[in-house]
Amino acid sequence: MSEWPSVGVILPARDRPGQLNAALAAVLAQDYPGRLRAAVIYDRSKPGLAENGRVRVLTNTRTAGLAGARNTGVLALDTDLIAFCDDDDQWLPGKLRAQVTALRERPGAEMASCGIIVECRGRSTRRLVGRDEVTYDDLLRSRMMMVHSSTYVLRRGPLLDRIGLFDETIPGSHAEDWDLALRVARRHPIAFVDQPLVRVFWSNTSYFSQQWEGQAEALQWMLRRHPDIGRSRAGVARVYGQLAFAYACLGRRDDASLWARRALLSNWHERRVPFALAVAAGLVSGDTVLRVLHSRGHGI
Repeated sequence: MSEWPSVGVILPARDRPGQLNAALAAVLAQDYPGRLRAAVIYDRSKPGLAENGRVRVLTNTRTAGLAGARNTGVLALDTDLIAFCDDDDQWLPGKLRAQVTALRERPGAEMASCGIIVECRGRSTRRLVGRDEVTYDDLLRSRMMMVHSSTYVLRRGPLLDRIGLFDETIPGSHAEDWDLALRVARRHPIAFVDQPLVRVFWSNTSYFSQQWEGQAEALQWMLRRHPDIGRSRAGVARVYGQLAFAYACLGRRDDASLWARRALLSNWHERRVPFALAVAAGLVSGDTVLRVLHSRGHGI
């Protein structure tokens, strides 16, 4: 990487043309010295853009969902680096140059991430790490939402040969980005640019916002696929708390109570448990809890 490597940016798209156009414009506006190309991958929707010299337009030919769409893009591009941006997020100026610089300064690193700004209901919240790397243990202890899929920049060679593509067997493509980040960080720490360089928009247009059954299945898939999560009492309690909340939103009180109890046994002050129990008891709706948390830049 003595010269600026070529970068291919993959934007999975699904029925959000206005947001997609804004996301793509922000990618192409990057002041990056190397070759930059974008690939828009339409997933379960008809293409609405035309190709040009800098943009490829493809249809997801693999498993329906984000994992298959992203893998379609990875396999279609031949650039040195692969980056990702969701169709409802936006890169900020300097994002790509800063992350590629971080990778160049860390020859062993295979992935770079960066801070984000969460935009929700007119409120902006910065989410940073406070240091220049994210380790495997960090990601076992916490999902670390600032290590967001729209920040990912990876070396394409290791992604294909050693790390592996996004796993398309994960239910509903929920948590597929956390799964990949864990596999990367298990090999080498993730280089982190501790600046807010991506705007992440949270709204009711998210296709994952209320798919509780799929999220619960994916979380249990993660526990089976990554048993090391159980090494961290705080980390496994967090997942148990999320499961309790998901089942509470589904109206499955017994399951919610079971996972809440497991969460408390692992970490008695796991903060998701009170929310889950309140929803299970009918004291508040899951939508209300999420609306309040999201307005403060936090998720469940």
